[in-house]
Amino acid sequence: MIYFDNAATTKVSDTAAREVLRVMTENFGNPASLHNLGISAEEEIINAKKVLAKILSSDNADIVFTSSGTEANNLAIRGALYARKRRFNEYVLDSAGHESVTATAAKLKDEGFSVSEIPPLSSGSGDIEKIIEAVNEKTALVSFILVNNETGSRTDVKSAIKRIKLKNPETLIHIDCVSALCKEEISFKKLGADIITISAHKIHGPKGIGAVIIKKGVRITPLIYGAAGSLRPGTESTPLIAGFAAAAKEFYEKMAENEKTVHMINGYLREHLKEIEGVTITSPPDANDYVLNFSTNKIKSEVLLHFFEENGIYVSSGSACAKGKSSHVLTDMKLPRESVLSAVRVSLSGENTLSEAERFIEVLKKAEEVLIKSF
Repeated sequence: MIYFDNAATTKVSDTAAREVLRVMTENFGNPASLHNLGISAEEEIINAKKVLAKILSSDNADIVFTSSGTEANNLAIRGALYARKRRFNEYVLDSAGHESVTATAAKLKDEGFSVSEIPPLSSGSGDIEKIIEAVNEKTALVSFILVNNETGSRTDVKSAIKRIKLKNPETLIHIDCVSALCKEEISFKKLGADIITISAHKIHGPKGIGAVIIKKGVRITPLIYGAAGSLRPGTESTPLIAGFAAAAKEFYEKMAENEKTVHMINGYLREHLKEIEGVTITSPPDANDYVLNFSTNKIKSEVLLHFFEENGIYVSSGSACAKGKSSHVLTDMKLPRESVLSAVRVSLSGENTLSEAERFIEVLKKAEEVLIKSF
């Protein structure tokens, strides 16, 4: 089996799995309980926050764990806007963001918020100039995606944030860092963001755990209610939190080694994709190496994905959350219809090999020979 769908999810590392099992079976107390088992469980959470804070250079921030990156994005966006709606009611976002951001924006529009969705550049990066232009005295929040989950395109959010803060110092900045965590150096302090969101299962951690990192002093309204004073009430999943921290620490320590591997594989794929007639590469040359998006321009994505699967290779046509629908990211990039309908996303991990990439190209060439144009 060749697994090239790591942007959808990753295999849980042995380190993270062992940590989840350890806490689940040995340190199973409720972290809110006042007895020793509860205190011990709470210490697991405190230690996990320290690990993530160190990786993200976010000592001057609060870390709130959620059930996923999707919930984290909802809490960040809705929470920030609800907390400020009496004074500010405008939200600006890159329309090529994750579905959990764009779908939230659509719902907020229904609720009466003013929403400005700014299409990306043709490279897939956020259109910084248009985003800054949309910011005004009523803008409560701006959302960016640091690394696009479908194309790997990067956005220079650091310079954008400085300019937005000069235009309106009270505008909050949210950055979706789910696809960048442990694949790019992320410094909460240096970025100048107010809120960032992350998730475990894209870095060989368990599913069902994400987090919002909030700059101290930034107020967010909870979306669910329970324990008094809690931004995200409910019994915290100590095992998943510990697994998240273990995966993040392991992945972060291997970041340079992993990047060397995926850079080599990405380069090989790009070189050989260019040799196949009709294929166009959507991911820009400076994209994050973990994601490579291309189109055959003649074989529908679904048909090609099944062909790959029959040959033991797993890839996708875009975000797993899209459930097979045409990519809104590629559509907003104004790619030709044939490119959107035939898009394939290869997403890598440090566990992939060059021989797997060679087999992928071999199967793609075979598909080009035996599959007829499907649209």
